[in-house]
Amino acid sequence: MARKDSNNQKKSMSAMFRGRAIFKPLNTGRIDERVACVREWVANIFFYTKNGVTIMIDAGYNYARLQEKMQWLDIDPASINHILITHQDTDHVGALEEDSERLFQNATVYIGEIENRYLTGETRRKVIHGLYKLPMVKMDNRKVLLCDGEIFNIGDIKIECILVPGHTWGHMVYLIDDEYLFTGDTIWFGVDGGYSFISTLAEDNKLAVRSLERLEKNIRAREGRIAVITGHTGWTDDLDFAFAHRAEICKPFTRRYTDPEAPYDGYEEADDTEERARSVPLSKKKQSGGGAI
Repeated sequence: MARKDSNNQKKSMSAMFRGRAIFKPLNTGRIDERVACVREWVANIFFYTKNGVTIMIDAGYNYARLQEKMQWLDIDPASINHILITHQDTDHVGALEEDSERLFQNATVYIGEIENRYLTGETRRKVIHGLYKLPMVKMDNRKVLLCDGEIFNIGDIKIECILVPGHTWGHMVYLIDDEYLFTGDTIWFGVDGGYSFISTLAEDNKLAVRSLERLEKNIRAREGRIAVITGHTGWTDDLDFAFAHRAEICKPFTRRYTDPEAPYDGYEEADDTEERARSVPLSKKKQSGGGAI
């Protein structure tokens, strides 16, 4: 999907979801000393830093302001040598596309072996209940293909791969250092907790619900605090909130699946500023009443 396709998606998605109170991305800033976030319209990309090594989780849209916003966080694109991809939708891989600024052309890209079939053309990505095929994404970075349950290290950073098909056929989430779960488009946070992600954008909603059930069992079996970090609706370390409605699917044109704190149009970014990025910590979602704390 080229830059023009990314901009066209911005226009069409803005028109489709404006006023629906569905997307509530984090603004650019930091969750804590390890996790930083850049907002690109309705999507978030993340950076995880430990002992001098920074890895990137997802690569956002084919977005002209990415380098500018990374500078707000004092992150040099040239320092990014490793990028984990949850899935290949353009709002998660756009900065790797052939006609992007190529900020990360020397980075190694890690992606699930099933998900990679979209990038080779073996599988076509479908949305709107299978009625529409998205343009194919093209990139030429070196790739490492990952399997469900695989554990590997980048420097001192431990990464565990967990397959959660449904939104796409090979969607992968990443548990980093047993503390941070980056979920991409697996979970949608509403005002009263987490749901299976937006129905109109999934390959198979029933499969997505089953995958989320397996993910909950996996994560609840772990010891210690785990932050659940989504691609479009914020983060929480309250697992009861994160999985509160995991058997339900977010239906974006049904009023009950809304968050009154979400912007009228998530594609408007006037409140995403360098001053806020440098001074305002990114609040988490909470169980009681759902808002940020």
